[in-house]
Amino acid sequence: MLGPPNLVPSNLAHLLIVDDDANTLASLARAFRLAGHEATVCDNAGRALDLVKSQPFDMMLSDVVMPGKDGLALLQDLRNLGIALPVVMISGQANIEMAVRATRLGAIDFLEKPLSTDKLLLTVDNVLKLKRLEDENRELRQRVGKHEIVHSGEAMRRVMAQVDRVAASEARVCILGETGTGKELIARAFHDRSGRHGGPFVTLNCAAVPGELIESELFGHEKGSFTGAAARHIGKFEQAHHGTLFLDEIGDMPLVMQAKLLRVLEERQVERVGGDRAIPVDVRVIVATHRNLDELVKKGAFRQDLYHRIYVFPLVLPALRERAEDIPALVAHFAAQVTEQNGWKAKPFEPDAIQELQRYAWPGNVRELRNVVERLLLLADGPVDRAAVRLALPQGIPDAQGGAAPQAAGTLAQRTDSFEREQILAELKRHTQSMTKTAKALGLERSHLYKKCQALGIDLRALRKGLDA
Repeated sequence: MLGPPNLVPSNLAHLLIVDDDANTLASLARAFRLAGHEATVCDNAGRALDLVKSQPFDMMLSDVVMPGKDGLALLQDLRNLGIALPVVMISGQANIEMAVRATRLGAIDFLEKPLSTDKLLLTVDNVLKLKRLEDENRELRQRVGKHEIVHSGEAMRRVMAQVDRVAASEARVCILGETGTGKELIARAFHDRSGRHGGPFVTLNCAAVPGELIESELFGHEKGSFTGAAARHIGKFEQAHHGTLFLDEIGDMPLVMQAKLLRVLEERQVERVGGDRAIPVDVRVIVATHRNLDELVKKGAFRQDLYHRIYVFPLVLPALRERAEDIPALVAHFAAQVTEQNGWKAKPFEPDAIQELQRYAWPGNVRELRNVVERLLLLADGPVDRAAVRLALPQGIPDAQGGAAPQAAGTLAQRTDSFEREQILAELKRHTQSMTKTAKALGLERSHLYKKCQALGIDLRALRKGLDA
């Protein structure tokens, strides 16, 4: 029988124990629970397979010799189903042939009965450490592929140098730049390079959440606190505890919520909607906006005290038209992503196609570029050339050299608004006033496009009436 454990593992987990002997199940479960693990027991292989299909386990210990389906057959079933669960086999009738077969079927280790508590717990601890490393490596590979910041030019090199310099601090960062320039990628880079990289990275687009729901999204709510609150909801601040909270489009946050956000930043605690207690939160807040916060403060649309809280380190991201030297690398990166995701054959981009892409003004920035690359690969039968690019790009849009750009006047913010208005109107006309298609072409969320039209004075009803006429 197993005695009290002397070794306390560093990784606590949910274990599935499979054995036809009730005494073995009881003693193993007791040993693991005393060590802090959660243990589920099962007396046959068929039931074990059903359990594995229906709920997650961190690892399984299984006897080999059992009535009906044995442990080796269970291993084979797991392999056939593609279930990657670490398995340690145990047996009182072990032999070399059995151990070799179990290893070939995917067992991580093979232990003989009677079992030593210390050896068993050490084995489990080592298996869990190995699983954790594999999970971390897999997550890192996915993160690098999905969130890689591709650049080769001086403009983005300067940006990344600032990220590296500031990331290790707790300074609040305000990322400024046009829509589609990669503000969330940069916020994630700050998180990944900080001391909080092991904690969560949580995002909220303030422009995409209705004003009446944003408080609940940020701070959470208790069950029954308002109509439709059927269960407790944990807000973004609590979700980001010991990590980073990225608030995108902070300039679109309602004034009443700005006051509540300011209080949370000052007091470092939140109170759920309908709650009666303050909950401490340890969160680094990074914000971003495409809007001019100075102008919003002057107009009274953004609180000055909140502005000074979040505007500790402003970081301006260049528009894609200002970093055309990065376009070849970005095209190669997006082309590889799209072909892999869709299982397509790789199609090269001709040099004249790249030159044509570099001439375009990219009002939707990097996000628009990715959409165009996908469109080109979808339609191309062979190498992508200049003619294909010209067909794929919106017509009548000014190029990066300003060849078709209208003469503008006023401040930079006014010129930017005028430019954005013209691009949206052109896309709306091109897509016969379809907001869904226009939003997709510009790389925007549909709700964000509606807000932008309203902010820029675009009368959608009048446009639709004109179309009907």
